[in-house]
Amino acid sequence: MATAHKVALNNGVLMDQVGFGVYKVPPADAAGLCYQALEAGYRHIDTAAFYGNEQGVGEAVAKFTAEEPEVSREDIFVTTKLWNDSHGHQAALDAYRKSLDELGLEYADLYLIHWPLPERGLFVETYRALEQLYHEGRVRAIGVSNFQPGHLRTLLAGTEVVPAVNQVELHPWLQQRELRGLHDEHNIRTVAWSPLGRGSVLDDAVVTGLAARYGRTPAQVVLRWHLQLGNTVIPKASSAERIRENFRVRDFALDDDAMRQLGALERDGRLGSHPDEVNWA
Repeated sequence: MATAHKVALNNGVLMDQVGFGVYKVPPADAAGLCYQALEAGYRHIDTAAFYGNEQGVGEAVAKFTAEEPEVSREDIFVTTKLWNDSHGHQAALDAYRKSLDELGLEYADLYLIHWPLPERGLFVETYRALEQLYHEGRVRAIGVSNFQPGHLRTLLAGTEVVPAVNQVELHPWLQQRELRGLHDEHNIRTVAWSPLGRGSVLDDAVVTGLAARYGRTPAQVVLRWHLQLGNTVIPKASSAERIRENFRVRDFALDDDAMRQLGALERDGRLGSHPDEVNWA
């Protein structure tokens, strides 16, 4: 069975560079799709309290590890996230406990603040609760999601544990170069959500041209671009064929010309919400 390349977080914990995302996966479908992903070789699943499907993720992990004795819980990297209604120290601790109950797991491998909510001004206090969880050994790594450079600098100035990751919208139309540079400076892993630009990027003429040139799907070309930049990716998929397709991106490489062409697609083309504007619970 194919396996994903693992990357080391800044605390030495290993995480698969290709994960399976379950944003907008209906709760009733989550267990089945995650199980298919695990069968395909994925060992990294990304969920969140807001998605409402943590239970299905946990069920898939439990079923797969029970049926495949060579794969243990320790082999599967599970990320979940704290939602906007749980900012604040005690609220964050309570939210993590609730997520573990939903997952049916003793620990998460990575716990993230989902959005910074800058107008509320609680993300430093909230992150200190995550630091407590980390120091107590209740989570293997902690980090953030959707933090822009200003948010990240404020966080770094007011906390002790450098985030292991920052998970942000990132694809050829929105490449977040300043943010990625800040990540590199502080050894923070860049995780790309919507790595395929919600599918819109796949119709770009440059992407389709490169797909024809390499004999690959447009999605495989874009995901390979991410990996060669050093990004971790968490594409979502709703069919077994697409799940397997998104995972088969290690057996080819893009040349310098292809990387330049994809790099030239930057257009500040944000498709999701801007982190400065998300301040609702």
